[in-house]
Amino acid sequence: MIEFIKGEIVDLSPAAAVVEANGIGYFINISLVTYSDLTDKKTCLLYIYEAIREDAFVLYGFLTKPERELFLQLISVSGVGANTARMILSSLSAVELRDAILSENVVLIKGIKGIGLKTAQRIIVDLKDKIAKTTFDATASVASPAKSERGEAVSALVMLGFMQSQASKVVEKIVQERPDLALEQIIKQALKML
Repeated sequence: MIEFIKGEIVDLSPAAAVVEANGIGYFINISLVTYSDLTDKKTCLLYIYEAIREDAFVLYGFLTKPERELFLQLISVSGVGANTARMILSSLSAVELRDAILSENVVLIKGIKGIGLKTAQRIIVDLKDKIAKTTFDATASVASPAKSERGEAVSALVMLGFMQSQASKVVEKIVQERPDLALEQIIKQALKML
């Protein structure tokens, strides 16, 4: 099993990073929180979760062990897969998610794309006791402005499973209403609207 990958960031998008370590480029799926922390960095160390299936070997990367632990707790919930867990961690910071679970805020969790009422309730029931026992320092960060934020936001949404035309319309509307938003904030708003 891979514990972490440390190396040079070759390519970075809001949904994935390519990290070169010892001459091998690893395609690693990341959350928006991890993306915003990696922006403007040349090297990184990502803690890895390996999803090994019949048809694919997929890597998910996290800047901190607590973020990875929260991801692992999410995917332990029936009906929550790795991509859904990544969507949750992209929509809410680890602290916001923890607080929502502890306060049983079903409405906030249900507001995440792909999460219905039953899944939101199941997340709360399954994880409330586990989260209460876990202490971690996970701070949300804001991405710095990028040159092509619209394009990157649309690409991130497409990688998360949305139709490009739909993502483009929503991102365009958000940017017209709030041109001052950073990339991460644009994507978070788009996730709420899609």
